[in-house]
Amino acid sequence: MGVTGARLPRTNPPFFHRYNPPAMGKQSDALFQRAQQVIPGGVNSPVRAFRGVGGTPLFIEQALGARIFDVDNLQYIDCVGSWGPMILGHGHRYVVEAVKKAATRGFSFGAPTAGEVELAEMVIQAVPSIEMLRLVSSGTEATMSALRLARAATGRKKIIKFDGGYHGHVDSLLVKAGSGGATFNVPDSAGVPKEVAELTISVAYNDLEAVRAVISDDVAAIIVEPVAGNMGCVPPREGFLQGLRKICDDSGALLILDEVMTGFRVAYGGAQSLYNVTPDITTLGKVIGGGMPIGAYGGKKKLMELVSPLGPMYQAGTLSGNPIAVAAGKATLGVLKNSAIYSDLEERSAEFEAGVRAAAEKHGVPITFNRVGSMWTLFFTDGPVFDFESANKSNREKFARFFHLMLGEGVYLPPSQLEAAFFSAAHAKKDILQLIERADRSLKKVAWEFEK
Repeated sequence: MGVTGARLPRTNPPFFHRYNPPAMGKQSDALFQRAQQVIPGGVNSPVRAFRGVGGTPLFIEQALGARIFDVDNLQYIDCVGSWGPMILGHGHRYVVEAVKKAATRGFSFGAPTAGEVELAEMVIQAVPSIEMLRLVSSGTEATMSALRLARAATGRKKIIKFDGGYHGHVDSLLVKAGSGGATFNVPDSAGVPKEVAELTISVAYNDLEAVRAVISDDVAAIIVEPVAGNMGCVPPREGFLQGLRKICDDSGALLILDEVMTGFRVAYGGAQSLYNVTPDITTLGKVIGGGMPIGAYGGKKKLMELVSPLGPMYQAGTLSGNPIAVAAGKATLGVLKNSAIYSDLEERSAEFEAGVRAAAEKHGVPITFNRVGSMWTLFFTDGPVFDFESANKSNREKFARFFHLMLGEGVYLPPSQLEAAFFSAAHAKKDILQLIERADRSLKKVAWEFEK
């Protein structure tokens, strides 16, 4: 069992008062103190700050396979995977070699390369709804561009999204957003003009009647995570995605599937292949960069021909199609194609789910375990969890305690109840067995501490 220093702050959130805080890692603590002087909150993305669980964030030194190592030389089984892209595990030799080779040729050209054409061809071959795509540098860029394309194609202004859905920090998509906003109970962001926010309609996920009640001839698109990952892992109910497709067909709105998280993660063809639904526009990211910054949006040729320089919708980016990110993506997709990785991931993920369910039942801890392939969340509620409201009923105090117990066991989970966890191809059967054992011990302590 790995030994860690599960870190709690000197001034803890009130619900940590019953526990004796373990010692902090000296280097992570020192770095966090320095970081707070020069970076807002000491982090460059909000959820990293551990505000959802309390404590000092780990500062990571390196990663290999299924493990990460912090600056205090403590190791953890990684169940975050850089929030999804590390589907092959950290430091996969083919990806590393591809990045090294690309780096020797140059970091960025601001000009076309053969690699970006080849990556586009690989994505188009894997995702039938995409006939043409544009590479960008992030998932946020991809969704922002997809909205602009939908508005250009329809001449309409409004967008429908779902409560707890997160599509990047685009102004119009931060209405009732998930991820960090939900973690910190800040449903809407400051700095978004009221006039912009009013163009977005947000309704409950998995609720077709709610969508039908707000659809109108001024709605350009419905954007949805086919498997929600930013209110925790929340799968679509049977018929939900197909129902959205029909609503769009009937109303003239476009259907945007945000597969930044699910694309090439839950299946090689993405969630749209898993659930047999065809969007008008797909956004991608994470896995197609193999851990490097990248994103993409795509659809049928007729639609994508509206994008400059072919059409009137302008979108550009100096680093779009960055050669190093493209090389990492090509190597990653090359390994995933025609491999047994997805079946292996399903087998190991299912084994972990069964083990955790059994442990929770044994110790009398009410949980709901949501999972789609290697994407999962353990909610501390007796469920079910099918939308943001039901996800938000999860006991965050229990989750925070479980998080730190698992951290003390050498397991790195997402530091928020409302974020999905991930396994990689590098998680061997022995890792899964260790995770089940450590979860069993942690759930036993949660049961004892909250029931005493």
